[in-house]
Amino acid sequence: TPTSLFYFGIDFLAVAATMGFLNTVVTSELYHSSPIFLQGMMAAPLQVMAGFAMWCMWCIGHDAGHSVVSKSKQVNRIVGEIAHSMICLTPFKPWAKSHRKHHLGHNHLTRDYSHQWFIREESDSLHPLIKLSHKTRNLQLPILYFVYLFLGVPDGGHVLFYGRMWEGESNKEKINSLASVGVSVATAATLWYNMGLADFTVVCMIPWCIMSFWLFMVTYLQHHSEDGKLYTDDTYTFEKGAFETVDRNYGKWINRMSHHMMDGHVVHHLFFERVPHYRLEDATKALVHGMEARGQGHLYKHIDTPNFTQEIIKQFDENWFFINEDQVVRK
Repeated sequence: TPTSLFYFGIDFLAVAATMGFLNTVVTSELYHSSPIFLQGMMAAPLQVMAGFAMWCMWCIGHDAGHSVVSKSKQVNRIVGEIAHSMICLTPFKPWAKSHRKHHLGHNHLTRDYSHQWFIREESDSLHPLIKLSHKTRNLQLPILYFVYLFLGVPDGGHVLFYGRMWEGESNKEKINSLASVGVSVATAATLWYNMGLADFTVVCMIPWCIMSFWLFMVTYLQHHSEDGKLYTDDTYTFEKGAFETVDRNYGKWINRMSHHMMDGHVVHHLFFERVPHYRLEDATKALVHGMEARGQGHLYKHIDTPNFTQEIIKQFDENWFFINEDQVVRK
């Protein structure tokens, strides 16, 4: 608990400092007296920094969602509500619910949450709205997390409760999740009311979109590779799905500041409710060493991805959510 809370505190200060500085600049007389292009130049670097700080905080909330911040349910809930529901405007309990389902069905053709998969050879038979989404895919990267949370594609709503993730759920669970939604809505409404729409957009929502880009980029690249496979009910096992995820190296310091979300992902999927983020690096080294000693090193996937922004744009443009039929293991 102390180590996790230390990192939580560091990221909280980073978010407060970057967003506070951004707000100071945006509300200054110099900013308001400047032409709009100069306003953009003044705000953009700070928005990028604030968005990255929010992404790092999102990773702490991710640990809370897996109950590895603390052995205490209450501590995990408090950290999750602050990190996700308040700072990242991501209702904590609904997100944790769908995310756990993702881990239990990772790389399953139909049971995987968070990732929708379409067979490339069946693209002509897709719904017209899905076809439209594919055609406009290159415009969607900054807003895909919004689509996931608010529109409920593909799992169901995280703000309004509908879709497959809520099928058969008790009213008690929905009320518990509704509390997280209330925290997010109250936070956004309070900031909007006190800051006004323009400043709220510049100081809060543009960094939120940058955070969303980081989140989608990291998540997408973790689960897509040229030799990646999907499984069906007849062929799926938890371990097979876990080893289809990919560790990626974005660079030493980005990996560290992102709490090894990208370069410790395989271990995370194997032990998602046991290993906190600050143990992922050592656990990954131990996993690779052990697998190589057993002649199983080929099962572990690792890709150096220093040009990560170019990679996500390239991969999403070429592959979107398609997978080839020969990558689906049916028997």
